[in-house]
Amino acid sequence: MSMAAIGASWWCLCLAPPAALWSVRCAFVGHDAGHRQISPKATISRTIGLVHLPLAAGVSWHGWNHRHNRHHAHTNDPRRDPNITDGPLAWTPAQAASRNRVGRWAAKHQALLFYPAMVLDAALIRTTSLKRLARASRQEQLLEGGLLTLHTVGYLCGLMVLLGPVRALAFAVVHQGLLGLHLGCSFAPNHKGMPAVDGGPRDFLHHQVLTSRNVRGTPLNHWLLGGLNYQIEHHLFPSMPRPHLKRAQPLVRRHCHAMGIPYTETGLFESLRIARLHMNDAPEPFTPPLRPQPRQP
Repeated sequence: MSMAAIGASWWCLCLAPPAALWSVRCAFVGHDAGHRQISPKATISRTIGLVHLPLAAGVSWHGWNHRHNRHHAHTNDPRRDPNITDGPLAWTPAQAASRNRVGRWAAKHQALLFYPAMVLDAALIRTTSLKRLARASRQEQLLEGGLLTLHTVGYLCGLMVLLGPVRALAFAVVHQGLLGLHLGCSFAPNHKGMPAVDGGPRDFLHHQVLTSRNVRGTPLNHWLLGGLNYQIEHHLFPSMPRPHLKRAQPLVRRHCHAMGIPYTETGLFESLRIARLHMNDAPEPFTPPLRPQPRQP
C-alpha cells in the first residue's frame, strides 16, 4: 500500500529495508513452524509453514525442513552439516583444497568476502530448497510449486506495475540483497568459529552445546535474530516455543557449569567478528603438488 501511495518514484527504494525485515520475519515464522514450536499438530504447523515460506518468502517448505533438520542432527559436521557443505565459503581446509583455482583464490580472501557472500544467502537457501523439492512427491511438488509460482509472479508483476522495469529491478536487487544479509547475520553468529565435530562419539548434550554460541539477549537482538540468539537452548530443545527460550537459559547454563561443559555467549558484534576471523583460519594455504622431476640419466 505504501508503494502504491508513493507511485513510480525512486523514493520507493526506501521501502526495500522494511520489506527485507518483513520477509525475514516470515522466514522466522516458517522456521518455528518447521520445529512445531507454534503448534504440536503437524497439519497446523504445515499450513503455517506453507503460508510463510513458499507463499510469502519464496522458499520451499519441504526443502527448507529437510536441509535444516540435517543441520540440527549434524551440527558443525564438515561432512554432513549442509550449512558447512553448501555455499561459496570454505569452512574447512579440505573444502578449500578441493576447489579449483578460482575457488582457492576466493577461499584465501574469504574473510574480506564474508559480508558480500552473505548477501547471496537468500538465493542460496532458495536454490538448495528447490533442489530438494525436485526429489519430493508429485503432490508436494504441485502444491509448493503452485505457491512458489504465485509468490514469484505476484512479486515481479507487482513491482513492474507499480515501479516500471528499471525501478522494479533496482528494488528487487536491494530487497533481496538486504534479505540475504539479514539472514546471514542471523545464522553466522550461531556456529561459525565454534569447534567442528571430528566424527568421534559424542553425546547429544556435549555435541549441541560445544558447537553452538549464544548472543547476549536484548529485546532488539531477540527480535532481529528471531530468537536464534538463544542458539544453545534452541538446539537442545528445538520444539520449545521461541518466548520460552529465555526462561530456559538460566537452567541450561547452570547445568552446563555443573557438568563442566563450556557455555559460550558473546555480544552480537563480537560473535560476527569471531565468525569473520574464522574465515582466515578455516582454509589452510594451498600448496600445489610438486611436478615430478625427470630422472637423471
